[in-house]
Amino acid sequence: MKFKPSIKGGGVLVELSPKEAQLPAEKMSAAFQIKEILVPVDFSDCSRKAFMYAIPFAKQFDATITVLHVAPYIMQSPGIAFEETQIIEDCRKGLDNLTKELSGLAKVRTVFRMGNAASEIVEVAREIQADILIMSTHGKSGLMHVLLGSTAERVVRHAPCPVLVVREKEHEFVSGDAQSFNPVI
Repeated sequence: MKFKPSIKGGGVLVELSPKEAQLPAEKMSAAFQIKEILVPVDFSDCSRKAFMYAIPFAKQFDATITVLHVAPYIMQSPGIAFEETQIIEDCRKGLDNLTKELSGLAKVRTVFRMGNAASEIVEVAREIQADILIMSTHGKSGLMHVLLGSTAERVVRHAPCPVLVVREKEHEFVSGDAQSFNPVI
């Protein structure tokens, strides 16, 4: 540790060596207790990015990833019951595929809900007592945002835990197994 006079303000600048600046692992694990990670998916390529962040968290903290898919309600009318059944079956298959892809990388469980995506995501986060919610956003703006709204924005406002929102197009700082994770979603 070095102490130097500050050029601005007449104070003292404390300079730490790289070794001194690191938080010891035992203090890091005591500072963060992440056991439940919620990852909502919509089966888009954008959803894949959330897993690239969730997997390292799960490994580091020996946490469980809960994969959630929320299908919207379908307005009922004659002949629609078959379509709704097919949608539910397809969603469950998609969740099963994700579970298989994640096996060996992290502890995983799946949840399927029907309803408003933002409301259901927040509700499941409460139910499982999620420590962190990691989700992607499509980054719609302008008229699309006004017409469709932003699920991520609503979740951030109402979630009972911290939310890490991963944008579809951003620089990557995840490496290792998470980078190679390529689920069929």
